This record gives sequence, structure tokens and C-alpha cells, in this order.
Amino acid sequence: MSFTTLGLCDPILKAIEEQGYTTPTPVQKQAIPIILEKRDILAGAQTGTGKTAGFTLPLLELLTHRKRATKKHQISALILTPTRELAAQVGESVELYGKYLPFKSTVIFGGVGINPQKSILRKGVDIVIATPGRLLDLISQDALDISVVQTLVLDEADRMLDMGFIHDIKKILAMLPSNRQNLLFSATFSAEIKRLADGLLNNPALIEVARRNTTSEQVSQLVYPVDSGRKRELLTHLILKNDWKQVLVFTRTKHGANKLSKQLDSDGITSAAIHGNKSQGARTKALADFKDGSVRVLVATDIAARGIDIDHLPHVVNFELPNISEDYVHRIGRTGRAGNIGEAVSLVCIDEIQYLKDIEKLTKQSIKKIILDGFEVDPTIEAKPLSKRGQQRAGGGQNRGRGRGGNGGSAGNRNKNRSSNANRNKDGEQKKSSNGNQRNNRDGNKNTSRNRNTRRRDA
Repeated sequence: MSFTTLGLCDPILKAIEEQGYTTPTPVQKQAIPIILEKRDILAGAQTGTGKTAGFTLPLLELLTHRKRATKKHQISALILTPTRELAAQVGESVELYGKYLPFKSTVIFGGVGINPQKSILRKGVDIVIATPGRLLDLISQDALDISVVQTLVLDEADRMLDMGFIHDIKKILAMLPSNRQNLLFSATFSAEIKRLADGLLNNPALIEVARRNTTSEQVSQLVYPVDSGRKRELLTHLILKNDWKQVLVFTRTKHGANKLSKQLDSDGITSAAIHGNKSQGARTKALADFKDGSVRVLVATDIAARGIDIDHLPHVVNFELPNISEDYVHRIGRTGRAGNIGEAVSLVCIDEIQYLKDIEKLTKQSIKKIILDGFEVDPTIEAKPLSKRGQQRAGGGQNRGRGRGGNGGSAGNRNKNRSSNANRNKDGEQKKSSNGNQRNNRDGNKNTSRNRNTRRRDA
């Protein structure tokens, strides 16, 4: 099957051809015809399998057959994403595939000035790609009207729920017309996603191109058991010995990302850190420098798990395992994209053994373990539960952060006796709270307790 058989117009096919694509991926083969039939869909696919093109291509095609919004501050299509980086990535795809079409699009998110965004909206756009917080800000200031939106896309819907956007989403849904088309895309499914789909989608088509919550076969996975205090030494050893040129490294915390980046620099390995406390300009520069090879290593918190799209990224390293098993799937999904081969390495200390077991249970596989000579684990070191050091998920309490928390859903091992002493900030990063009820500003720059059901403004 080729793209020419999917019912896309010549301007879109020309844009696709210029990118060197001829054959649609499995999710594109299934989703595009259904979307063109104007049906709602619930689509699940591994990261790196072409989900973005799976909804942008048919969305652009549908717009060619529809009447455009008559008022300049009205839009025809709305795409919601959980993070700024992902919004920018989707915006690039819309621009790329729609380059020969007359439609205008824009990306809006927090962390940058709102007035330039208002100016663009005043000139009139057809498609808005947005994070929920800034979208609501613009609507409240009468800069945007979504009452005539014909197609709504929720991209990485599970991440939006995970980050506490459910109340923002409900507010946005209440402003949309009831006869719209809804497209819900997610790399993982959970009970919360099913509940959201039940209330949002009308007789949807279900698309699953692989068993849910699985990792790509294009990605080889390894675990290196190592003492916590020697992780940095081992990481430097692996990068230098194997001559890795481009490595995405994940930490659990912002402070940890900054610290590791400085340590790598001192080891002679150029690096940059990206996380929620960085300004949008700094985040954009770090990504650009990483993509063009100016820096060898990008140290990131989970903010980057859904926002980095590099076709040939060869290596992902979990310097620290995520305490939410689904995040592991998204992290390693940054490599092995677009049919390329990738490698995912995890440095696992004794404190993280339970996290590793949870990941293997979720993905239904046993990950190969290799003990490197000179980095053998010290058997005298006792495990220190990470939940006691502020690393658990909001609502996770003493269950090592594995419960879904929040609105009562479950994806994994739920702890019935939840506590609210941990928060996730605007980028889904973990930070311990003294009272579980910190304030949240309009751009999501402060933490908030998910169990208090307070609104998260932006990512």
C-alpha cells in the first residue's frame, strides 16, 4: 500500500513525497481511512510509529472539503498536547505536510509571551496546536473562539491525564460543539484513558497496531546493575568506550539533571540539561544543540519523553528508572524511530529493583542484565526505598509511587492507602511537598497536588 491509495489530495501527497516517504506505517494505514470517514477513533501505538502523521494528514485532507471559519478568532481544528516540546513537534508536522495548502496554523503554549500569540490569532488561523493551560488563558481573554471546531485531537492523552490536565480538558470540551469529530491518540492505555474515551468519543473505531504498553522491537534493551554512587562513572565509561556521539539521558529530578550535566562536562563530555525549570528559550536551544551535534549528551527529565523526535537518535540511557512504568515505554521510544535501530540502556541500583520489576511486568518481558567488570554491585549495600526520598508519584504514598493516583484510575499496582504528600509539577517531574497543596500559577510553573484536583495550567 502507498500513500496514493489512502484518499489524500495531490498537495499533501507532494509534501509527503518530498520527505521521502512512500509507504504508510501500520497506524497510518488504519487511522487515515477511518478519520477521512469522519469517525471518532481511539488509537494506541508505540512511540516512533508515525502517530503524528496518522492524524495530521487526514486532518489536512478534511479541511480541504470543509468551509473555513468565518471569524478570524475562530478555528476549524484543535490539537491538544501535554508539553510544549510535543506541541512544537506537532506544529512542525502540520506545517510540513500542509505546505502546499492554504491553511494557517499556529502553536501556543506557556513559558513565552502571550501577546505575540494573540497577534497571530487576530490575523486568523485554521489549526491551533496547544497545551491546555495557555489555550484556556487565550480563550478567557477573548483571543480565541473554539465554538466551531470541527475536529479535536488529543495527542498523548495518557500523559495529559498523568500530568493532571483532566479538569482543563473538561473545561475545553464544554466549549466545543457537540457535533465535532474526536481523535484520541496515546502510546499507552490505562483505565483513565478508557473512561475519558467513553465520555468523549462517539462510537469510536479502536486502533491498536501492537499489544498495548509494549516496547518497539527496533530497540534493544539492556540493564547494567550498578551501585548508585557509581552511576555517573559508569555512564561516562559507556559513552567514551563505545564512542557514543548522541545520547539522551533521563533522570527523575530537575536537580539531578543539572548535576549530571555539570559532571559530564567536567568529564569532557559536552552536555545540556532540559527540564521544567528551564526557560522556553533555554529548552529550545538545548534541543537544537543536541540535534545538530553541538552537545553530545542531553540530560532530561520526563518532560522530554514525549517531545523529542529525532529519527536517528541511537542511544537512550535511563540514568535513573522512572517510578511510573509507562514512562519507561515513552523514554526508550525516543530511539528506534522511523524504522531505525536504537539502543536503550538502564543503570539500575539496588534501590530501583522494584521499579525494574514493575517495568518488566508492564511490558511483559525480561530485560537482559549485564554486569560490567569493574562495576560489580557491592552486596553489603542495603536498599533504600526511593519513596522515602520524595521520588514517589503523586498519590502513591508508600507504594513506591506505582499507583496511578489522581482521579482513582489504575495502571499497575494500586495502593489502597494513598497519601498526598508528593506532587508532580507542570512537566510531570516529581518533587516532594510538605503539605500536598502548593499553589499553581497560570503557566504551571509551580507544583500542585493531583489529589487536591487543582488545575495544572501548562507544560
